[in-house]
Amino acid sequence: MRPQIWNILAWLIAFAVAFPILVVFSNVFAAKGAIWSHLAETVLPSYVGNSILLSVGVGIGVLLIGVPAAWMVTLCRFPGRRLFDWALLLPMAMPAYVIAYTYTGLLDYAGPAQTALRDVLGLEGGLRWIPDIRSLPGAIVMLVLVLYPYVYLLARAAFLEQSACVLEVSRTLGCSPWRGFWRVALPLARPALVAGVALALMEALNDFGTVQYFGVDTLATGIYRVWRGMGDATAGAQLAALLLVFVFVLLALERWSRGRRSFAHSTTRYRPLPRYQLTGPHALGAVLGCAVPVTFGFLLPASVLLYWAIVNIDAWAGEKFLVLIRNSFFMAGFAALLAVCLASILAYALRLHPTRPTQWAVRIASLGYAIPGPVLAIGILLPFAAIDHTLNAWAKATLGISPGLILSGTLVAVTFAYLVRFLTVSLNVVEASLGKVTRSMDFAARSLGRTPFRTLTDVHLPIMRGSLLTAGIVVFVDVLKELPATLVLRPFNFDTLATTTYNLASDERLAEAAGPALAMVAVGILPVYLMARASAVARPGQGNLAEDGDKMLMTKQYA
Repeated sequence: MRPQIWNILAWLIAFAVAFPILVVFSNVFAAKGAIWSHLAETVLPSYVGNSILLSVGVGIGVLLIGVPAAWMVTLCRFPGRRLFDWALLLPMAMPAYVIAYTYTGLLDYAGPAQTALRDVLGLEGGLRWIPDIRSLPGAIVMLVLVLYPYVYLLARAAFLEQSACVLEVSRTLGCSPWRGFWRVALPLARPALVAGVALALMEALNDFGTVQYFGVDTLATGIYRVWRGMGDATAGAQLAALLLVFVFVLLALERWSRGRRSFAHSTTRYRPLPRYQLTGPHALGAVLGCAVPVTFGFLLPASVLLYWAIVNIDAWAGEKFLVLIRNSFFMAGFAALLAVCLASILAYALRLHPTRPTQWAVRIASLGYAIPGPVLAIGILLPFAAIDHTLNAWAKATLGISPGLILSGTLVAVTFAYLVRFLTVSLNVVEASLGKVTRSMDFAARSLGRTPFRTLTDVHLPIMRGSLLTAGIVVFVDVLKELPATLVLRPFNFDTLATTTYNLASDERLAEAAGPALAMVAVGILPVYLMARASAVARPGQGNLAEDGDKMLMTKQYA
């Protein structure tokens, strides 16, 4: 295959990713019906307001937890530091809607927490002073508990990469460890912090299960309600465009915040970072500061799920559960395989012909991760339904048969949504890995008569085998937990672990939802373990292990 063919393939992939976005924005200028006017007069302000408040709350929360935790495990010594170093990543394995269901079962009126308090305090009535978890603040807390690892992961990498000399110079100028952190380390880590917050906010805007279950009206829930409840696809697409504008503004702010600043290492020689020994109250504060997010973000909800799953094993274990496992693993595995293949094509096209058009194609293909699930569902289902309608009308007129749904409402639409949404995850890993392969290998292979395609299959892919596996695992788990697009696009009578958990929890059958939810959490631990293992050696100057850490740290970046 000649380089021009690879460029064409790259642009075809970029067009496929951009297609749902174009479809959504094409409906902005459509005639606005009575439903849109009704929305603007009634619930639209609450959709927008709650989405903004949710973003602000989650952004502040992930910074307050992620940054201090990253600083403490990187530059302090206290009991349990090595354990917290990787344990702080565990909440990434917990889907936000799963933790929301778990805490609702624990903290509502009939839950064990309030029941125990009433027994201890001798109160027969309700505990009115306990805030209702099914609220906007409750949704913010749930999302912060599972999204702070984005900031922690990138902040920890940024702190590890900083020069020990810079920190020591700040001490000689009279800065205490706290002032050195505030005036030196934190500004140097700013790009990583902004990127981590941006990722967390995109996930918060994409969230559907948590806010829907808590009864919080956001743009994500509004899209689903207008489209499925009111049957107005155009109004749903216009709401989706509004949500997409939120995401693009967020990305623009992230880019703008970098400005023309340059953040570079002043040396290629790295000494061990200074670690401040914490004792007494300071050590206790560090332990509590790291233990609280791990406990409430993973250990407590996972223990509750395990207990519910064991006690109610007859309610969920059986043939139906095996079908859910089969459906979920098949869709996740197939999507992961396709995502890695497409990411390899994009990365290799950029390597062969790194022109500006090819760079733009790769950048466009990287936008998929920023598209919220409800927006993606709208952008896919509208054109697919139109194509199905056209094909059925043609078949009816010419052949006298009606083939039914071919694209919309089938696994084709679901798989396409997964690829658009999670292609970026695999692309960043593959591109980073391919960049580590020296160009001399390409020249040697070509001199031996290998075509670009044979060079890729015979030389690059064997070298990149570990990174390709890593990319596939991360995409696999992300697909396994994906809810909004799966909920809308899946065929009738086709359920996955995520959709079943959502449906059971929505019916207040929390104990029955424990089994599928626990299965997703258990599978999600694998990529978290890989990230923790790789990031532990991510400090520059540590050879190949550091390169492996860099690959893992890029798996969740979107551009």
